[in-house]
Amino acid sequence: MEQDNSKRSYFLGLFTGCIICAFIICVIVIIRIITASDKAQVSAVSPPTPAASSGKVYAASVSQDGPLMDDPMIERKISALEELIDKEFIDSVSNNALEIGIYDGIMSALDDPYAAYYTPEEYLEMQRDTQGIYYGIGAYLQKDTDTLYPRISGVIKNTPAEEQGLQEDDYITKVEGEDTFDWELDEVVKRIRGPENTSVHITISRKENGSVTELEKDVTRRKVETPTVEYEKKEKGIAYISISEFDVVTIDQFAEALAEARGDGMKGLVLDLRSNPGGSLRAVVDIASMMLPKGRVVYTEDKYGRQQSYDCDGRHEIDVPMVVLVNGNSASASEILAGAIKDYKKGTIMGTTTFGKGIVQQIFPLTDGSAVKLTVSHYYTPNGNDIHKKGIEPDIEVKFDSEAYQKDKSDNQLDEAIKELEKKLGN
Repeated sequence: MEQDNSKRSYFLGLFTGCIICAFIICVIVIIRIITASDKAQVSAVSPPTPAASSGKVYAASVSQDGPLMDDPMIERKISALEELIDKEFIDSVSNNALEIGIYDGIMSALDDPYAAYYTPEEYLEMQRDTQGIYYGIGAYLQKDTDTLYPRISGVIKNTPAEEQGLQEDDYITKVEGEDTFDWELDEVVKRIRGPENTSVHITISRKENGSVTELEKDVTRRKVETPTVEYEKKEKGIAYISISEFDVVTIDQFAEALAEARGDGMKGLVLDLRSNPGGSLRAVVDIASMMLPKGRVVYTEDKYGRQQSYDCDGRHEIDVPMVVLVNGNSASASEILAGAIKDYKKGTIMGTTTFGKGIVQQIFPLTDGSAVKLTVSHYYTPNGNDIHKKGIEPDIEVKFDSEAYQKDKSDNQLDEAIKELEKKLGN
């Protein structure tokens, strides 16, 4: 009897154990399905139009052995690191900071200085910067290396900053009552910018006639378009147009400047691309289409050999001689424009050899509002020239005389460009 009870207990225990094991296996399977679903959602991308930029092209994926997070050893190692940090690290750190660190680490592993991970907040700010539009007061800021306070380096016309009487070389010592001593410039800008029609209170320190005056200002934020194009009418029918960068707003700003130059009787054009770091591919192609003959402006090629051509219809081809000023800081989109002008022989390139950023980067937004930036292709000039790490050599080399500029603001490169145009015009 006792033996029968023992057997009955044994089989009952075995059956119960099997049921528990089956339950645990089902739970693990469900968790893996949910985790895989979440990963697929966060990894979904919707690529926008690429922007001209720079970096190295990668021909291989991160791992040829499958997704990294499917490796249980990596999961265990991350858990071990978290436990060590929580137990031994002298300072505190949030899970959010560790999560962002993982994403940043993946990007840095590409060995591409231009690859980046953007948090949702950083992505929104980056979009505003590339559009050239933001909501703020309309003042350029620099961090003063002597006082460690933010200093106004320029005021944009017809903005709240100008209307409130803010001036170049004013120091912003407080924002909303908080002292800005040794603040990072990004933090100052973040505090000053904000929703349209809201107010920001700033304290200004201004030096006048040997004394320092402190001013309190309530400035209402408005939509501000960053001026990226400058036009000036020179003598003898020569127009001067400078492009500082290629943002979305640059397209209309350049069109207005070119129309004004033509209205002033433009006979020759100096196009200044010196120290222009680049920007939007769309912007530079649209601007090139206002000057070049019918044909290709630029084309790109990715790691699979797929090409994409960006063309213009030639309906707005410029009909006056042109000199394009460049230097070693003219990069990316500015090199696309200079390279196309050179290939079509629509102008003389003058100055010094450009930087040599002959590649394109693309922003891939993720479904959680964050984004990553990756280098995706090389670009080539209309004649098929790859200028990456080579740059564009000028037709006429003229080195900038920095000593003369510091002495009396004279610009020897611009002077030589005007002389070259006068020669072409027979003046």
